[in-house]
Amino acid sequence: MASPQVLTRRALNRASLQRQGLLRRSAGSTTDMIERLIGLQAQTPHTAYVGLWTRLERFDPQDLSDLLVRRAVVRIALMRGTIHLVTARDAVDLRPLVQPVFDRAQRSQFGRRLEGVDMTELVTLGRASVEAEPRTFKALGDRLLERWPGRDRMALEQGVRAGVPLVQVPPRGLWGRSGPIAHTSIEAWLGPDRPSPTMSVDTMVLRYLAAFGPAGVMDAQAWCGLTRLREVFDRLRPRLAVFTDTGGRELFDLPDSPRPDPETPAPPRFLYDFENLLLSYADRTRVIPPGTDARSWARDNEPVSTYLIDGEVSGAWQVLRADGSARLVLRPARSIPKDQMTALEEEGRSLLAFLAPDATRQALEIVRG
Repeated sequence: MASPQVLTRRALNRASLQRQGLLRRSAGSTTDMIERLIGLQAQTPHTAYVGLWTRLERFDPQDLSDLLVRRAVVRIALMRGTIHLVTARDAVDLRPLVQPVFDRAQRSQFGRRLEGVDMTELVTLGRASVEAEPRTFKALGDRLLERWPGRDRMALEQGVRAGVPLVQVPPRGLWGRSGPIAHTSIEAWLGPDRPSPTMSVDTMVLRYLAAFGPAGVMDAQAWCGLTRLREVFDRLRPRLAVFTDTGGRELFDLPDSPRPDPETPAPPRFLYDFENLLLSYADRTRVIPPGTDARSWARDNEPVSTYLIDGEVSGAWQVLRADGSARLVLRPARSIPKDQMTALEEEGRSLLAFLAPDATRQALEIVRG
């Protein structure tokens, strides 16, 4: 049997960028891209809009807002137990599959703090409370403390979060608007005509490889938060192409998925603060150069938004607003060739026009050191 083909770090980089819509912007719809990516992490309410802007040829942020209002797209805790922006169909399919992530977190973080609390009663009461009307965790906790006075508020709230698939309802997450972090159950939000779960864990792994491959078992586990996926990959092995990286790590992919020439040009791209591309691998060196510590660019412990040069994380960016003006501040992590800096600045001006169209003055600033 021939040895598996070895994929260099650059080859993996170009494959990931292609799958993620970061080599060439897609002409598809907002919904198409959200499904293609199996959702976008959306921990902050508005920054995922940048993730779609940077991937689509024509992205209208109002389109995403309309999808949220129409309940075709939802914001719900899924992979890694974090908030994701996904289609309603994917939310229904994925939430049961990642239930072990929520169960594990609930046991490890809050198990002792809920000793003596009937978990079935807690989940039932919590569900009834958020389905009666969308509630913030504060309002939910107030209701739960009426039943269990003196108990740990956060533990009670998180017990409900683990047991009930909670959707963050609009206006939270709408473009140009904000609102309280209020929740209801996905069943109540989507109503009786919602689709039934049909996705298997095998299909979930195949979807992951289509969006992020080639990738290894540990990468898939880092993406979704599940453990013991080796048996899933072994079951799927006859359907997959097998490779290794330069360190000998086994990688899997769909046989017909694109794996571009490693020398394919990669344009500058701006990523948002909880960017999927940077959070969905155990080994992130295909995108983050070895030795790079993006956390060191953070200011005031805020999430860091980064940009790519030649497909690699090369610095951080931030939009600052004051007195009706907007500045895009770039903090390079390494020196950038003049032609690539010119292209980055052009892309940056387009980003600034997207994020601050009403600014009386727009400027781009480069801060070194």
